Amino acid sequence: MNMDTEETAAELVRAVRGTRSQRAFARRLGFRGNPIANWESGRRSPTADVLLAAAQTVGIDVRAALARFHPATAPAYGEGGPAGVASWLSALRGQLSSAEVARNAGLSRFAVTRWMNGSTRPRLPDFLLLVDAITGRVPDLVAELVDIEAVPSLIDRHRRARASRRLAFELPWTEAVVRVLEASGPLDRDAIAAALGLAGPEVDACLAGLAEAGLVRRRGDGWRAVGELTVDTRDAPEAMVDLKAHWASLGVQRARALRPGDLVSYNVISVSRADLARIRQLHVDYFMAVRAIVAESEPEVAALVNVQLIGFDPVGQVRQHEV
Repeated sequence: MNMDTEETAAELVRAVRGTRSQRAFARRLGFRGNPIANWESGRRSPTADVLLAAAQTVGIDVRAALARFHPATAPAYGEGGPAGVASWLSALRGQLSSAEVARNAGLSRFAVTRWMNGSTRPRLPDFLLLVDAITGRVPDLVAELVDIEAVPSLIDRHRRARASRRLAFELPWTEAVVRVLEASGPLDRDAIAAALGLAGPEVDACLAGLAEAGLVRRRGDGWRAVGELTVDTRDAPEAMVDLKAHWASLGVQRARALRPGDLVSYNVISVSRADLARIRQLHVDYFMAVRAIVAESEPEVAALVNVQLIGFDPVGQVRQHEV
């Protein structure tokens, strides 16, 4: 992963400290000495539970931040501490194995297993690597805890993510344009249009928006994607409905005109409520597993993964889970 989590961890400590002196911050946290200087210089790092406890101590609502970042897993944090961190990480990874998380993060499988089961405590840089390996969204987590402008190493990624959110709402095809360029670029406008089945003017609008946001760049031989792009739109639920409908409608179109390699499946079922809950969790876990694979993979081909679970319950509405 192209991320210096040692630097990010040091910046995050400084951001949590805020305007307090290092000594005052250390005293507030109950330390007799002053480990803060070492934490902020990168010579040493706190464990993740210590940093999150420090954030809570100075008035940052860690539980609320986790709930905004990933609502489904936030309750696993409980009262925090080492056990809360381990429980939350375990919930966040879903069905991903420790080996998969370790491979995505470039870490030891044995270390990841110990962190997940709570037998050892991850250092803050390793915690950030784990979150990014599982979700690809560590800038979003940090931004929920502190002002992202106080963490310079993540500002660019966070701004690109915000730009992509806006574009995803206004021009949904922009995400597909970027994915095609990541996998096959450089490409000209006509090649992009052919890959996606779009008209030229639609592609032009997408490229103009992406270029303005600094997410693609035109060179002599065509358009190229610039850097990585992660779209997350859970902070705008109403707009997300339209975005999901857009991609679901593409599934309908392609179901009627499949291309080689397309997979469209369905299964109308009747099961117990307990088993439906299990299926729903598998749905969420599958989505998270796909994200983790994508985070590690070298782009060679673009695709749409479209997943729905729709209930027919005459007794009561099934609780919705957003992913």
